[in-house]
Amino acid sequence: MNAPTTAPAGAVVRVLPDVRGIDKTFDYTVPTRWAHVVRVGDLVRIDLHGRRVGAWVVAVGVEPPAGVALKPLARWSSSGPPADLVDLARWAAWRWAGTPQHLLATASPPAVVPPLAAPPAGPSRPGGASPGGPGGGSVRLERVPPAGDLEAAVGAVVARRGAGQALVITPSIALARRLANALERDGASVARYPRQWALAAGGRVDVVVGARLAAWAPVPRLASVVVVDEHDEALQEERSPTWHARDVAVERALRVGAVCTLLSPCPSLDALALVGGAAAPSRDAERAGWPAVDVVDRGDEDPRTRRSLVSPALARLLRSDRRVVCVLNTTGVARLLACAGCTTLARCERCDAAVRQDGERLVCARCGHERPVVCTACGRSRMKTLRPGVSRLRDELEAATGEPVDELTAATSGAPASWARVVVGTEAALHQVRDADVVAFLDVDAELLAPRYRADEQVMALLARAARLVGGRAGGGRLVLQTSLPDHPVVQAALLADPARLVPDELERRTDLRFPPVTALAAVSGAGAEAFLATLPRPGGIEVLGPADGRWLVRAPDHGTLCDALAAASRPSERVRVEVDPRRI
Repeated sequence: MNAPTTAPAGAVVRVLPDVRGIDKTFDYTVPTRWAHVVRVGDLVRIDLHGRRVGAWVVAVGVEPPAGVALKPLARWSSSGPPADLVDLARWAAWRWAGTPQHLLATASPPAVVPPLAAPPAGPSRPGGASPGGPGGGSVRLERVPPAGDLEAAVGAVVARRGAGQALVITPSIALARRLANALERDGASVARYPRQWALAAGGRVDVVVGARLAAWAPVPRLASVVVVDEHDEALQEERSPTWHARDVAVERALRVGAVCTLLSPCPSLDALALVGGAAAPSRDAERAGWPAVDVVDRGDEDPRTRRSLVSPALARLLRSDRRVVCVLNTTGVARLLACAGCTTLARCERCDAAVRQDGERLVCARCGHERPVVCTACGRSRMKTLRPGVSRLRDELEAATGEPVDELTAATSGAPASWARVVVGTEAALHQVRDADVVAFLDVDAELLAPRYRADEQVMALLARAARLVGGRAGGGRLVLQTSLPDHPVVQAALLADPARLVPDELERRTDLRFPPVTALAAVSGAGAEAFLATLPRPGGIEVLGPADGRWLVRAPDHGTLCDALAAASRPSERVRVEVDPRRI
């Protein structure tokens, strides 16, 4: 029998205070004037230890403790997350080593919401979901090419929701807006989350659409969940707890008996391990959904004498009338300077950091120390750039094209009405430019060889993003990859429009190195990290690695073992940051 979710007058409710450092719950009575208004998840105010604080109702119809005189709730504040999300928040707090308060705040409305009417009754098993999880739900993974009809793919999944509702989660607000508009054109009623939190909670719309936070949207008759671009790192919260919208959506669907569909042009190993495999389009459809790829092999060139990142092949494209986006994930005038004679790196004499050239001076960005442009090894006064940054490269591109070139990085503010025909920038350019004919990655090796265990997946995701920008093969879109590693699995996967080629080698490497998804990881940092780790239980399979760069890695055979151990460790008074499933290590 389900627990009650609405409290009559005089009933006892259990609340969780929204107070840092308090993880206990407390019991209060419901005043008569709020009869049948207070529900599980509602936000209330309580008198606690001489002060008035906010709290969430986490249970109603509680048996009062014997011999204790309970205080009444001080004030009812707003409708809050429904009972199923309260339970989900408890699970997520364990899964990502956080607090239920943090997750409940994420699931709460952005503004005051008055008491809501009961939503329409839904089917006993929403959408006819097949058994699979604790609530009878199931999970599917579909590979959708970058230039495929994403709106049609999402619309087809939403149409299978039956008598229930659908929830669509995307990695960006812009994509959420686009899909919401498309669904409305198809005749569906849509609530945009979080702005229309109350409309979503009312249960009278067909679809709720939003970015990462929509994983916590109230959807009373949930039948179908769609996670778009499940591989995208934007779906993971950067702050601790580092919850991932994909994993929250999967757990939520399994609990309520819904079908969760994960869409991606290049499924992550985490999703493949979760589902077991991905449904793929035909080879013809997948090839058509990727642009043509030009691999510019620069492996025969001596890196010390390579004069420019503008190869002859790229120069020809730049001199055409095509719209070109050049991507280089290095900002500034120069990343590394070296003596033009002896190739000794130019470094700061005081703190040993790399320096930049500013006119006739070498300047350290770390400590501000300056000195003349003189090599400390051989005395020469001419420097060369080993890896030009975006600002320096813009000058080269303008010289090659004879026309203005726009520079675009994450720090760029205020988009013009239209960009120049040629744009150079970091990967932020792929999110800010609306369309292009060519995307050229000027130094893809820097990404492929980055010291991150997910580097290959991250580069594949970057190429998929670029492919979506230029469109499919039929439209003439092109990717240009300048590399010294033409046989690298990522380069070959893009060249052959076959992301699955990356999986066997990458999974074998992760297995050999014992990285996720074959293990579970957490990064621990902060002033109290050592004290926290000293109390960490270490059952079979738990390892603590480090420290490196001020943080430790905790590795376990699976998430159950890892999260149980983290939950059992004692939190010291000093700050501790725990990142479960760290994005970048």
